[in-house]
Amino acid sequence: MYLRAFSRLILSANVFVLSSIYANAHSQDPNHHLNQQDDLSHWGDPDTPYVHTPDPIPLSTREHWMRRAITSLSDLNDGSPCPFAAFGCVIVNHSAVSTGRGGVGDVQLGVELGEEVCIGANAIVREGNPTLHGEIAAINNCTKILTDPEGKYKLSGPDALKALGDLSLYTTAEACPMCSSAILYGGFREYIYSTSIPTLRQHNWPQIAIRSTEIFNRSVGRLSAHRTRILGEVLASETEGLFTWQFSEDGECPGGCVREGGGGGCVKGEGKGDGRKDEL
Repeated sequence: MYLRAFSRLILSANVFVLSSIYANAHSQDPNHHLNQQDDLSHWGDPDTPYVHTPDPIPLSTREHWMRRAITSLSDLNDGSPCPFAAFGCVIVNHSAVSTGRGGVGDVQLGVELGEEVCIGANAIVREGNPTLHGEIAAINNCTKILTDPEGKYKLSGPDALKALGDLSLYTTAEACPMCSSAILYGGFREYIYSTSIPTLRQHNWPQIAIRSTEIFNRSVGRLSAHRTRILGEVLASETEGLFTWQFSEDGECPGGCVREGGGGGCVKGEGKGDGRKDEL
């Protein structure tokens, strides 16, 4: 009898210790904000359609920031999208407007637009890093800005990860599976793209032809508890031209680029470039 009681006491103590260890680890999880439920049965079904309530942000504001994503190309790529760096991105804090923490007013639109945190552009060829698509480059830039001890935000690593949940990522083209996954793991509040993957394929862009919504739909566990708002083809009429010439022998090169002789690709400036066609 005493032995059974002692065994129950030991079991209860072990359960308490394990629960305390789990609770402490869970509280230290930088992605804890993505999920407030511990019961697996409450997590979403990956086949549930990825839908949202109506967009609370005016279309004019969305277009303003998509144009900023376009101008990031010239800001970060010496004024030219050649040879293939037409993927630009801007990450914005729209929460700054609703909380009064420094929203940016725009007289022409008559609305507060939000606050730019960082920009990014495809830098695979320039940096020799195959992961530096526009979205990844922007996320890396934001991380540096958010955690800079001398900067505006001065956040710790865990706090910077949590802050991503307040931010909206705008990109000139639909994110590839790698970048969609990064946006998903970052827990961004919103992800807004312009030119779609099907349109890129129409212009012969090499792609892993998996749409962003499929990547997000198939997330499980704590990732499925956070629903990033996804908006597609915002200002697509203005971004499609960025992607029509790279894989076309007779397409017109954009400003600051010239086509190499012999049916080569568009390169920077007026001189002969390397015609590299590797950047995706």
